[in-house]
Amino acid sequence: MLRTTGWTSSSWRALGLAAVITAAAFGPQAARAATVMDPAGDFLSTYTGPQNGDLDVLSVGATEDGTNVTLTATLNGPIGTTAGEAYVFGVNRGGGQPLLTFGSPSVGAGVNFDAVVALLPGGGSFVDLVLPTAQAPVTLTDVTFSGATLTAVVPLADLPSDGVLAAKYLYNLWPRDGLNTMDNGQIADFAPDASSFFASIPEPAAWGLLLTGFGLMGARLRRRRPAGAAC
Repeated sequence: MLRTTGWTSSSWRALGLAAVITAAAFGPQAARAATVMDPAGDFLSTYTGPQNGDLDVLSVGATEDGTNVTLTATLNGPIGTTAGEAYVFGVNRGGGQPLLTFGSPSVGAGVNFDAVVALLPGGGSFVDLVLPTAQAPVTLTDVTFSGATLTAVVPLADLPSDGVLAAKYLYNLWPRDGLNTMDNGQIADFAPDASSFFASIPEPAAWGLLLTGFGLMGARLRRRRPAGAAC
C-alpha cells in the first residue's frame, strides 16, 4: 500500500516547472500554422507588371527541422506564365529592417528582413545575406517548381543567425516580374501583407519537450518522497 503524504511546496514547484515546459511545447512555437493563406487577386497598387496568376500568392509556408528550412508556396496560376518572374522570400534572422520602404516606390512596411532567398524558375536560385554586411550569394540546388507550386530546401548553414535562434526566424514572400532591385514596382504581392510568419516545427520536437517536462516533475517528486512512505 502507498501512503500519501500531501503536496509540499517543492511538489508544487515541480508541477509548475512541468507546466512551463509543457506550455513551451504547445505554445506559439508548436502552434505555428504550417501554411499562411493570402487572398487571391490582392496585387499591390504600386505593381506595374502583368497581373498574372503566377504572381498572385494563395498560400505560403516554411518548416524548420534544425538543419534545413523548407519553403513552399502555391500561386494562383501555373508558374512560368510570366517571363523573368522571381519568387523572393525575405528572411529576418534577428537584424531585419524594412529595406523595401527605402526603394522606389516605397513598399513593404512591416516586412523586415536581413537576407533573401530568391527562387528563379529560369534557373539560378540563390541565398543572399544583405545585413549586417552583404555577402556573395550562395546557389541553391534543391528547388522544385511544379504547376502552381514551388518548394525549396535551404540549409540553415546558408542562413547564419543575425541575433536569434533559427526557430525564431521570420519569413515573407514577394513574387516579382523581374529582379531589378532598384524597381519596387516589379513586386506584385506580399504574403502575408505588412508582416511575416514563423516556420512550423515538426511535432516530435513538441512531444519531446512535453515528455521532458513530466520526466522532470516525476524525478523531483521521487527525490522529495520521505523515507518509508511505501509500506
